Amino acid sequence: MTIQTAFLTTDYRTEFADFEGVTYLNASLQGPMPIVAAHEAVAALEWKKHPYRLPDSAYFDLPDRIREKVARLVGGRPEEVAVTTGTSAGLAAVAAGIDWRPGDEVLVGRGEFPAHFSTWLRYEQAGKLRVRVVEPKGRFISADDYIAHIGPRTRVISASLVRFDNGALLDAASVARAGERVGAALILDLAQCAGAMTINLRDLGASMAVCSGYKWLLGPYGAGFFWVASEWIERLPLGAVYFMGLEGAREFHAMPSGNLRPAPGARRWDSAEPASFTNLAAFDSSLDLVLRIGVAAVERYNDALIAEIIDGLRRTNYALASPAERQRRGPFVCVSAGDPKQTLSLYEKLRVAQVSVSLRENALRVSPHIYNTPKEISRFMQILSQ
Repeated sequence: MTIQTAFLTTDYRTEFADFEGVTYLNASLQGPMPIVAAHEAVAALEWKKHPYRLPDSAYFDLPDRIREKVARLVGGRPEEVAVTTGTSAGLAAVAAGIDWRPGDEVLVGRGEFPAHFSTWLRYEQAGKLRVRVVEPKGRFISADDYIAHIGPRTRVISASLVRFDNGALLDAASVARAGERVGAALILDLAQCAGAMTINLRDLGASMAVCSGYKWLLGPYGAGFFWVASEWIERLPLGAVYFMGLEGAREFHAMPSGNLRPAPGARRWDSAEPASFTNLAAFDSSLDLVLRIGVAAVERYNDALIAEIIDGLRRTNYALASPAERQRRGPFVCVSAGDPKQTLSLYEKLRVAQVSVSLRENALRVSPHIYNTPKEISRFMQILSQ
C-alpha cells in the first residue's frame, strides 16, 4: 500500500480538536482525546457539581462497559478484564499476588520501559526474587533471546509486545510456549500497540496483559486495563482488593462482615475507585471511536503512512532505527542520524517547524494515527530532506 491509497472514505480528523498548526506524529507518547470523549469528561464533572444527578448504576455499569469494549479489542472476554489506572497497576497486581520463593526469576529485556524493572524492585531487595536482564544478541530483542534465558526458576516473563524505544514486535507466541514448559507466566505490555494493530491475546498465548489507555486508545491519562486469561484468574493469588471487587458488592450495604469472597472474573484486580467518572466516561467514548473506525482500518492506514516514511528515508541522511520487516514491527517507526548530536539537531528542527515526535535515545520515534494525513507525512519527509 502506498500513500496514494492511504486516503480514508471518512475524514476522522474532524473527530479531534484543531491542532493549532502542529503536525502531531506522537501517538506513542499521548494520543489526543477525541472531542466527544472530552465532552463526556465534562459531563461527568457535572455529576460532581450536581451529585444528585449521578445514577447509582454508574459505579458498576461504566467499568463494565470498559471491560466489554477492551475485550473486543484484544480477543478476550469481558470477565477477563480489570479496569485499572494504567500499565503499572496491572504489573503491581501480579507482583503483589504471586507467592514468591527465594531464587524465583523474572525475565526483563534490556532497555525495557522502566515499569518492567521498578515493579519488581522491592521484592528483589527483600530477597524474594531475582530480575534477570535478557540481553539481545542482535540489534532488536527477539523471542529467541527470551527463550534462551527461560529456566526452571523462571516465574514471570515481563515483556512489551511492541517496544517503546524502537517499535520491535515480539513473537510472543513462541515465548509463551517456552514459558509454559516451566510454568512461567508471560505478561505482555500492550501500551504501544493496543488500538493500532490487531491483537488476539489467546492466539499469542499470553497469561496476562497490561495496558495504559492514553496512547493509541486515545483515552485520558490514568485509565487502562489488566487482562487475565481465564485459567489464570484462580491461579493468580490476590494482592490488595478494593471492596467493589468482592462478590455481592452491588448490594454493599447488605454485605456480610465475614466470609467475603472475590467476585468472579478479573474485576477483583480493579484499581481502587474503578468508576472514576471523568476518566472512565472519556475512556468509554474513546474506545467507542476506536471500535467504530475498526482496528484493522487504523492498522492499514498507519501502514500506508509509515511505508511512505520508510521509502523516503533513502533520499535523506537518516536511517531506519526500527525493524525493516513489517511482521517484526509495531505501529510506528524510529529514525536516526547515527550521530546523536545530529539526531538531536533534527529533533530541535522539527520542534521549531511544529512537528511533534519523541526523542528516544539516539532516535526519533514517529507515530502517526488516524487523524494524520498523507500531506503531513510529506511535510515531515521534506524537513528530513533539507
